Amino acid sequence: MVTRTREGQLVETFVTLADTLVVGYDVVDLLHTLVETCATLFEASAVGIILSAGGDNDLEVVASTNERSRLIEILQLRAGNGPCVECYTSGKPVAIPNLDVVAPAWPRFRAGALELGFKSMHSVPLRLRATTIGSLNLFWDHLGGLGIEDLRTVQALADTATIGILQERAIRESDLARVQLQHALSSRVLIEQAKGVVAFTHTVNMEEAFTLLRHYARNNGMPLVEVAEQVVNRTLAL
Repeated sequence: MVTRTREGQLVETFVTLADTLVVGYDVVDLLHTLVETCATLFEASAVGIILSAGGDNDLEVVASTNERSRLIEILQLRAGNGPCVECYTSGKPVAIPNLDVVAPAWPRFRAGALELGFKSMHSVPLRLRATTIGSLNLFWDHLGGLGIEDLRTVQALADTATIGILQERAIRESDLARVQLQHALSSRVLIEQAKGVVAFTHTVNMEEAFTLLRHYARNNGMPLVEVAEQVVNRTLAL
């Protein structure tokens, strides 16, 4: 049996995160790998990630090592505040080495965390430059949290994961943009064909034909491209 060193596990995790720069990876699997690795490397009792859906402030729990971390993060999302939410909104790490003395601004979080047996926690933002898309949150059953060097390492892991997530979003959005562009181009061809049909059947020029198509579409509450398609297929006569 081969025992992996902490450094070896860390290198392996960075390699896994770097693989996200290649098209075709599973972002959900990536996030679960990140929380499980952080739990092991930093001896956290629970680790979870909250992420903004679609780039807005609608936060969701997307990965957790166990039910405890999922519950405490859901509690914060329902309350609309807590250290994990604060980390996301501020884009800065939030450390609570002793949950017994947590700021009174988060009473529901404090009560819930203590009830679940947590004693300390640390949140780091999932960020790229000025863009923050969520937070990576570690909880312990003992007092303390992350030291300076470990905090830098966790932040580096979070930053690398963020690059992968944002790249996946960019690819998805660019694919959507290409589909929309292709649809627009195809629609334009169809509309030009319909203009030719109307120009011939009504003995008008192309501009007048287009005006007739638009008026019909608007008066009948139909998409212009649908009207054009029916005209071209001879299922509609204006």
